[in-house]
Amino acid sequence: MSRSVAIVTLGCARNEVDSEELAGRLAADGWALVDDVESAEVALVNTCGFIESAKKDSIDALLEANSLKGHGVTRAVVAVGCMAERYGEELAKALPEADAILGFDDYRDISARLQRIVAGEKHVPHTPVDRRALLPIAPVERAAARDANFASSVGAGGSLFRKRLGTAPWAPLKIASGCDRRCSFCAIPYFRGSFVSRRPAEIIEEARWLANEGVTEVFLVSENTTSYGKDLGDLRLMEKILPQIAAIDGIERVRLSYLQPAEMRPTLMQAMIETEKVVPYFDLSFQHASGPVLRRMRRFGDSEKFLHLITQIRALSPEAGIRSNVIVGFPGETEEDYQELAEFIIHANLDAVGVFGYSDEDNTEALDLNDKVDPELIRERVDTLSMLVDELVSERAAQRIGEEVLVLIEDAEAQEGRAEHQGPEVDGTTSFVGTNFNVGQYVVARIVDTLGADLIAQPQAEQSGIAQAL
Repeated sequence: MSRSVAIVTLGCARNEVDSEELAGRLAADGWALVDDVESAEVALVNTCGFIESAKKDSIDALLEANSLKGHGVTRAVVAVGCMAERYGEELAKALPEADAILGFDDYRDISARLQRIVAGEKHVPHTPVDRRALLPIAPVERAAARDANFASSVGAGGSLFRKRLGTAPWAPLKIASGCDRRCSFCAIPYFRGSFVSRRPAEIIEEARWLANEGVTEVFLVSENTTSYGKDLGDLRLMEKILPQIAAIDGIERVRLSYLQPAEMRPTLMQAMIETEKVVPYFDLSFQHASGPVLRRMRRFGDSEKFLHLITQIRALSPEAGIRSNVIVGFPGETEEDYQELAEFIIHANLDAVGVFGYSDEDNTEALDLNDKVDPELIRERVDTLSMLVDELVSERAAQRIGEEVLVLIEDAEAQEGRAEHQGPEVDGTTSFVGTNFNVGQYVVARIVDTLGADLIAQPQAEQSGIAQAL
């Protein structure tokens, strides 16, 4: 009997890797992967559970898939991913439209799980546990406890199980899973577990596989990339593997994501700026700029320290891209704290900023903090700061007029792509007028105009030809 599945991915690039791991496991066991949910026997929804808006999007996707049952080939709707792992049986009770709620530990046997669900067997959802308890507390003791089965069960698998679900010339590559930090607003350590680095050989192997699949830009992702290697006994392991990834035939661009400002070290900064093909792109999660607010968040730093870090980066690489996210309305945030955050953003001159309003999250310390900010005031501060960010990011883009950039074409119809300082999907784009470039080409260009945060470029007369069109 033919078996078909459509995988719907919500959330971050880390979830995209997990979806491709699931796709690889299913394809290896004979499942046909289809793009459209309405054409699939099983709709597998990889949910996001980070913030309220992401949870809503996940639930909407599950309900939309459920509406197809009884009208075509769709027979089952299954939830996986962060929200499914985080809530388990609670989600199953609240959302009976989903035929099953699967956790990370079900990934290893995903094909068998789906076959039984399609056959009408009722899946008993898991009771969520604090996944930090599954590994030793001491990072250096985890290498001995970590085995291939455990790694893949938390979505840290590898090219052995992975199958691409798209044809973009870039792809995320997961270097680690979990987090050891205890940010009071974040539940990720609870449901993703302790920080576990993948071994360098696994990462290099997967990067080679991606290059053979037509990928020219690899995007190294994790919950905290600056911690890579600490559980393997070498906190400078990232500095050592970056040149190895960049040296792989077919790889033209290497990008890092989610850098913890408090863990940025001079050697990593230098490696990101000086290693050939590694782009000077700093995805720094500041979250706030007020020292007292950051202490309540159980984070380190303040506006002075963060501005100093930015100054160091720009001194070494004036054209470096720097993006960040901030949380507005965290418990105890005063008007003075908020103004300090706004002043920091004005002086930081960032290329992209995500502004989020605080909301209570289960399994977090902040849930029980006092001095909660009124939700209406949070909305006002988010709106005001977002307008300021839009203005400042546009000004930063305008400063790049005259710069020479290397643009990776991602949309042939729109003649649009990304320069080195622009991360995939979350930052601005660079477009051309009157050209006919193909997806996958790298174009040497000069910035001639802007449209908000987006750039308009003019190709240079002579192109480097470093990459072939896909």
